[in-house]
Amino acid sequence: MKAENPFGIQRVMHEIKRRRLQVLRVAQLTPRMRRITLGGPELAGFVSEGCDDHIKLMFATTPEQQAALDTMVLGAPTPEGAKPDMRDYTPRRIDLAAGELDIDFVLHGDGPAATWAAQAEPGQFLHIGGPRSSMHVPDVFDAYLLIGDETAIPAMARRLEELPGNRRALLVIEVENAQEQQSFDSAAAFEVIWVDRHQGDLLQTVKDLSLPDGVVYGWIATEAGLSRKLRRVLLDDHKLSEEQIKAAGYWRHEGDDSE
Repeated sequence: MKAENPFGIQRVMHEIKRRRLQVLRVAQLTPRMRRITLGGPELAGFVSEGCDDHIKLMFATTPEQQAALDTMVLGAPTPEGAKPDMRDYTPRRIDLAAGELDIDFVLHGDGPAATWAAQAEPGQFLHIGGPRSSMHVPDVFDAYLLIGDETAIPAMARRLEELPGNRRALLVIEVENAQEQQSFDSAAAFEVIWVDRHQGDLLQTVKDLSLPDGVVYGWIATEAGLSRKLRRVLLDDHKLSEEQIKAAGYWRHEGDDSE
């Protein structure tokens, strides 16, 4: 049986529901980041309690997949060859009063999600499922160390917006180039270190960090193999405990089947 986290961090499960939502707006945040605002009556009751929650986005590329998508029930068997492509994304902003959900997409040029987002227009529809669960991180840390690449920016931005004014945050973000840098809002004091992936080294940058004073929560989300290496740096070089770190692989290099 897994020991209880000493900081009170815990995962809370949600009822999974599939929703068919309509594209309301499309906004280009940076050359490689596009925000799709979704809405519709089926958004009612949507729950996302953690800044790094993820939902399943479903994409049909064949008539058989579209037929399955129109009738599928989450968790039920799907006919052979008819299962739509699915990808995990972070709900960037939820406003149930306005009936809006924002999802930010990195336009990396391939894959069903990026391909769909690149052509998305108001009036189109997208099926989503979840989130299945939320990770509750109590406000017991003095500072937050957030490490990731473009795919992690939506979760980082949510975390910053949720922090109170008496906290501090240090963000280390690897991006394609300076055009991909975004601005953030927070009541907390925060610093952002941008790492150009063609000119810098995210792993070395994190090794060389001076962490904020006090008890620190470390959060990592990048390519799976790199996330594992960054987690070791926080454990070995910066002496954070296992219970102070969450490290996730948000994507994998093609052909990498390692865990």
